[in-house]
Amino acid sequence: MKAGVLYAREDLRYEDIPTPSPKAGEVLIKVKYTGICGSDLPRVNGDASHYYPNVLGHEFSGVVTEIGEGVESLKVGDKVAGVPLVPCFKCEDCQKGDYALCKHYSFIGSRQFGSFAEYVVVPAKNAVKFDDSISFEHGAFFEPITVALHGLNRLDYKAGGTVAILGGGTIGLFTMQWAKIFGASKVVVFDISDERLGLAKKFGADECVNTLEEGFIEHAKSFTDGRGFDYVYETAGNTATMKMSFELVANKGGVCLIGTPTKEISFTVEEWENLNRKEFNLTGSWMSYSSEFPGKEWELTAHYINTGEFKLDDSFIFQKVPLSEIADAFKMFKTPGLVKAKILIDSEK
Repeated sequence: MKAGVLYAREDLRYEDIPTPSPKAGEVLIKVKYTGICGSDLPRVNGDASHYYPNVLGHEFSGVVTEIGEGVESLKVGDKVAGVPLVPCFKCEDCQKGDYALCKHYSFIGSRQFGSFAEYVVVPAKNAVKFDDSISFEHGAFFEPITVALHGLNRLDYKAGGTVAILGGGTIGLFTMQWAKIFGASKVVVFDISDERLGLAKKFGADECVNTLEEGFIEHAKSFTDGRGFDYVYETAGNTATMKMSFELVANKGGVCLIGTPTKEISFTVEEWENLNRKEFNLTGSWMSYSSEFPGKEWELTAHYINTGEFKLDDSFIFQKVPLSEIADAFKMFKTPGLVKAKILIDSEK
């Protein structure tokens, strides 16, 4: 089969490798589309790959083409989304259903060969069926959508509260949609790009705030009669937005850091004291799993995309790039601001 094989930093080659065969409990998937995740960038354009040669790719959709011994939950021809985490199911965290915290996990597309290829083998539990009405393009978005839902639920989220989403990228817009689906009274999205804020409005944000504008904190708090937001979700992994979350949250509210930071962060005494004075709850979020594996995040994603309540369209897709041109796709990210949405790799071209 053809695959995009990473041999070293910025050395991504389109070449032939052996087609894998499913063992007992596994299935072979013919890959349709794979999204390039932000976590793939330092592995290809940096030195973060766990080993070489490697085949990355973990946000994928496809069709089951072969069934391993003992698999009864799937059949040949099923449309599926890939679940990349492969937990051990034995450690203390796994026994509690906290699979993302597994101490001995593998991961499809980083620690074992992934979906930047024509075929990928996964455990049967790692293939989530979706309805024929859902496109393969949308199926490739299941993984980031589940990340957003897991983040939403890391706080004691209840309907009727006010929600601030810091960062209008893909995860931010997905978190915003989940907040609306589960009954937020008002959702406000914050970003520096009017283009992304326009998308947020399109997909259901009640208000949008450009954080480059003078006095934006006071303006934003006016949407909550000055009390601040019950729930604040930081999705950008940016120092400024992480600090901003402490300012925007209401007394006794909650802050969840979903975004992955890339730089060290320090707080002034006054900034950090918000945590004491407001007595808000602060937590993080990691991946997208719960009991029973892979969890309600994946079940609800399939359901709400199928009903149309969770909205996806081509606004979330920057380009569809053939697998044969995968190296060029990663080069696009070296031009700041060029890639404005998800790049999908088409494994059939």
